[in-house]
Amino acid sequence: MPARFVGSIDQGTTGTRFMVFDQAGLPVSSAYREHRQVFPEPGWVEHDPLEIWRNTLDAMAEALETARLSLEDLAAVGVTNQRETTVVWEAASGLPVRNAIVWQDRRTSTRCSNLVEEGLKPFLHERTGLPPDPYFSATKLEWLLDHVEGLRERGERGEVLFGTIDCWLIWNLTGVHATDPTNASRTLLFNLKSREWDEELLTLFRIPRAMLPKVLPSVGRFGEISVSDPRLTGSPPILGNLGDQQAALFGQAGFSAGEMKCTHGTGSFLLSHVGSDPVWSGMGLLSTIAHDLGRDRVAYALEGSVFVTGAAVQWLRDGLGIIRSAEEIEALAGSVSDTGGLALVPAFAGLGTPHWNSRARGTLVGVTRGTTSAHLARAALESIALQTRDVLEAAAADLGGGTLQSRFPALKVDGGAVRNNLLCQIQSDILGIPVVRPRVNETTALGAAYAAGLSAGCWADLEGLRRMWKVDRVFEPRWDEQRRQAAYSQWKRAVGCALTWASGE
Repeated sequence: MPARFVGSIDQGTTGTRFMVFDQAGLPVSSAYREHRQVFPEPGWVEHDPLEIWRNTLDAMAEALETARLSLEDLAAVGVTNQRETTVVWEAASGLPVRNAIVWQDRRTSTRCSNLVEEGLKPFLHERTGLPPDPYFSATKLEWLLDHVEGLRERGERGEVLFGTIDCWLIWNLTGVHATDPTNASRTLLFNLKSREWDEELLTLFRIPRAMLPKVLPSVGRFGEISVSDPRLTGSPPILGNLGDQQAALFGQAGFSAGEMKCTHGTGSFLLSHVGSDPVWSGMGLLSTIAHDLGRDRVAYALEGSVFVTGAAVQWLRDGLGIIRSAEEIEALAGSVSDTGGLALVPAFAGLGTPHWNSRARGTLVGVTRGTTSAHLARAALESIALQTRDVLEAAAADLGGGTLQSRFPALKVDGGAVRNNLLCQIQSDILGIPVVRPRVNETTALGAAYAAGLSAGCWADLEGLRRMWKVDRVFEPRWDEQRRQAAYSQWKRAVGCALTWASGE
C-alpha cells in the first residue's frame, strides 16, 4: 500500500464531512461544515452549490491538518453524497446557473401528478424502478430548463452541465464530468436494466443528452484531484463514488443478498440487497442499484425512503425552539414514558414509502391540555421508528411475507441520529427485533472509503472489509406485543389523517 490512509468526502443534506480512515477502517480525523437551507417558497428547498464546494475544501483542509497529513498521504479518496439534488452549471466558468434544487423539494408535484394521470407511472417504474415523484432529479432538471431563459438551448450545445452533488464535486476536484450508477439510478432518466441513460426518458422530459455526465463504476477511477487551494497539496485519485444510502449499505458490509441497513439522518432510508438482478416492488419500495464493482459486477437493492425523520428533530430545534440542540431531545423525550396519546406525522415534504403522496403535509393529532414539549419530543422520536416500520412491513411483503420477527433477524442502523440511545431502543421496541449499531457510526463516509480503498488495493476483497466491520451495541425489544401493536395502530390512524388532509376531503 503506497499510502496508509484513505479519505472520504461525505456531502449530505445539511452539511459536508471529510474523514480520514486508516488501514483498519477506523477514523483518524474528521471535520464538518454545515450549509444553509434555502426555502424560497413553501415546499421549495435549495442549496448554494458554491457554498457546498467551499465547505468541502474547508473540511478537507481541517481534517488533514488535524491528522497532520496532506493529500499526498492518501492512497485514494471516495465520494458520497445526498442523492437526487440537482445542479446545473456552466462548463466554461464553472458557475451554477442558480441554486441546486434539493431532493426534498416539492415544486414539481403537479408535473408528477400529471404523469400519473397520463398513465405513465407503469412505464417509468418498469424502466427506472421509480415512481413519478418530485423526489427524483428528472422533473427538477426539467423545471430548471423550463424556467431559466435559454438554458435548454445552451444544454443542447453542451455549454451547461447537469449533475447530482457527487458529479458537481468530482467535476470541481478533477475536471471530469462523471457520476456512478447508484446516483444515476435516482434521476428517473436511467434505465435500470441496460444501466444507460434512456433515450425515451430524455425525450419525455426534454433533457439534452449533452448535459449528462458519463456513468462510471462505483468502484473505479474518476480522476485525480487537482485544486488551487494552497492548503491541499497532492493529487490522489478519486477511486470510489456512491450515493449516500448505497454507501451506508457498503459501509455496513452489506455485500450479499438479504443484507439490510437503515440510515437515520435528515430522512431515513432502508436498503435491502437483493442480488445481481433487479426486483420490482409491488409495495411502494424503490428498485435501485446497490453498487457497481466494474466488469459487470453489479448489485441491486430495494429501498424504502422516508423523507423526514432527523429533520423533524431539527424542526423542534429551529422551528419551535423547544430544544437548543439535537442532542437535547434524548433527555427531554426520556422524561416521559410515552407520548400521552400524541402522534406526529412529519410529512413536511410529503410521504415517501409506501404512500408516495407528495401533497401530504405534517400532522399532529391527539393534543390535549396535558400535552407537553416532552410528549412532542417523544412523538418525534417514535415517528422515526414508526415510519421505519412502515417500510419494513412493505419490504417483508415484497420479499415473501411473514412477520417482521420471522423475516428480519435484526436491523443494522447508522447515521447521526442513532447516537441517540433512546431512539435506538424505541426502534427495537416498535419493530420487535434487535437493532444493531456499528462501532463506526459514520458508515456513509466509511462506505465511500471502503469503495476507494478497495479500488486502490488498500483492502484485498469484500470479505476482508466484512471482517473489519464491528458491533458497538445491540438494542433488544422491551415492549410486549400488545403495546407494540397499539402504537402502530395509532400511527396508521394518524397517517390516515395526513392523507385525508392532502386529498382535501
